[in-house]
Amino acid sequence: MCGIAGLVDPRLPPDRLRREAGTMAEALLVRGPDAGGVWSEGCVALGHRRLAIVDVSPAGAQPMLSRDGRWALSYNGELYDAADARPGLAADGHTFAGTSDTEILVELIARRGVEAALAKVEGIFAFAAYDRRDRRLWLARDRMGVKPLFFACDETCLSFGSTLAALTARHGFDAPIDPAAVSSLLCHGYVPAPGSIYAGIGKLQPGTMLSWRPGEAPQVGSYWRLEDTISAGLADPFRGSTAEAIERLDLLLASAVRRQMMSDVPLGAFLSGGIDSSTVVALMTRAGSGTPRTFAAGFVDDPRFDESGPAERVARHLGTDHTTIPVREADALALVSHLPAIYDEPLADPSGLPTHLLCAATRRAGITVALSGDGGDELFGGYDRYALALRFAARVEPIPAPLRRLAARAILGLPDRPTALLARTLPEPWGGPEAADRLRKAAAQLSGNGFDLYRRLLTLNPASQALARGVPGLASALDDADGGPLLDQMRRLDSLTYLPDDVLAKVDRASMAVGLEARVPLLDRGVVAFAWSLPGDVLMRDGKSKWLLRQVLARYVPPALFERRKQGFAPPLAAWLRGPLRDYAGDLLLARDAGGGFLDRAMVQTMLGEHLSGRRNHAVGLWPILTFEAWRLAQGNARRHSTVDERQGASA
Repeated sequence: MCGIAGLVDPRLPPDRLRREAGTMAEALLVRGPDAGGVWSEGCVALGHRRLAIVDVSPAGAQPMLSRDGRWALSYNGELYDAADARPGLAADGHTFAGTSDTEILVELIARRGVEAALAKVEGIFAFAAYDRRDRRLWLARDRMGVKPLFFACDETCLSFGSTLAALTARHGFDAPIDPAAVSSLLCHGYVPAPGSIYAGIGKLQPGTMLSWRPGEAPQVGSYWRLEDTISAGLADPFRGSTAEAIERLDLLLASAVRRQMMSDVPLGAFLSGGIDSSTVVALMTRAGSGTPRTFAAGFVDDPRFDESGPAERVARHLGTDHTTIPVREADALALVSHLPAIYDEPLADPSGLPTHLLCAATRRAGITVALSGDGGDELFGGYDRYALALRFAARVEPIPAPLRRLAARAILGLPDRPTALLARTLPEPWGGPEAADRLRKAAAQLSGNGFDLYRRLLTLNPASQALARGVPGLASALDDADGGPLLDQMRRLDSLTYLPDDVLAKVDRASMAVGLEARVPLLDRGVVAFAWSLPGDVLMRDGKSKWLLRQVLARYVPPALFERRKQGFAPPLAAWLRGPLRDYAGDLLLARDAGGGFLDRAMVQTMLGEHLSGRRNHAVGLWPILTFEAWRLAQGNARRHSTVDERQGASA
């Protein structure tokens, strides 16, 4: 797993072009601390930073040329079926220099072309391949969007990188912040692909490839579409028995886990004690390659967010070599100011704090590759918001709309004190210290339907457009509903948006910032296709989400060890913003130049004041605002330092 960067620019002399690519690659040092290299020819230069995982010898160094010399490749990723391709390449006359999957990929491209090679391989990756004969650059990204790839392109030049930092490292970088991206960030907590926080820089979308040469418009197309897999699964659902479904899923998951344990460096797994990670670890123990090492975060200062106990019990049952990593409030708070550098593009997911601390401690323990359970909620229907929306559709939607609107107006019209008294009667999880605020939010949804509630639960700031000074957000799949069954709609939209743009981006940045590769067996292509063929009553049954996945796990772990209420992985933001982060929030949001012209300062300051007073809980809405503002200031400081360095270099 690595970092890639490069550019094609006919305007630059060769030595300048090579220096630019080297500078871009150096910005990716944390993603590839083991080695680096630059290949250049004519108007193209490819840069690379290496985190050696498979074939750690120099035979796996990049950028790599194909044996026939036609193709140059800079590649970030892992091919889990690389061993399957070796015999065919050997039979075709190829003599291998090493065992790296990079060599497999570049030789497949040399023989079949980029699109045919992409159709064959299974893995997580982003790469740039330059065709020296046709003078054409190709970019590609894996099917589910596990690995990132940013690019900027016009008819004259193209630049690309694993992170925005690689593109912003270019001499003279001056792309402006996109106000529409800011609006989306305030609404959802992330910038949806294909956009980025900068105007003129895009994200290559999952399952997509791009080809380009100077003088042409970029050609972007899909070599694989999740939408097609979803449609195929829904059109031809699994018709076997429940027992057959359990057996089939068990075999698919076992195969995915076994293949993704491929590594020439120490490998482990994240274990929260929940269904997804416990399933992955259980199947690791069955793979028969020694005792797995597992890691869990323990929130020692707040037991409400502590998963270490359940994780330790599952680990004991499975016999893993388990480590609980204590996450203290002080550790997480100290990390807040470093988030802009870690996450590169602003990402307002507060679980990024403990995720990074878990990754950093796992890496310090000597692990270079870790398997995770990400993707299980989207594929198998595990989010609490799914259950809430389905219950709303079943129990509330049948009530006549006029009555629901009347009840909503009555609740929303109550003064604070009567609202608080009414809220105290609510059962868990709606009760508690923030019950009045939850009651108002629930009342605001009474006149809608289950899908409206789902979208509201994904919205951090309902007034995001007003907060962004009237600028609408970027287009997103969340803007549309396909009219199918509610559970399918929610899973589909989360898989297309929240999964790649938030969950996978968070884990990639948090892990690669410390030179740790995170793999996601649940997002194996075969598992994804099977999950989308499953009928709703196999996904959710007897009031339980992820029912089928639970049955697979129950083969290896007693249900008593994992059957509990779903627990999030986010810190107590509301209390932090009123306590230890109070000055941090005030310094950012009450400064004279707060918002940089992108935010409505009066609205922001009202939100902050209401939250600090305890009158409202605006924690989830304030966090993306704070995330953007901290990132904006960090980028400004970085540019100023870069300008000073350039001037000093010129004067020297």
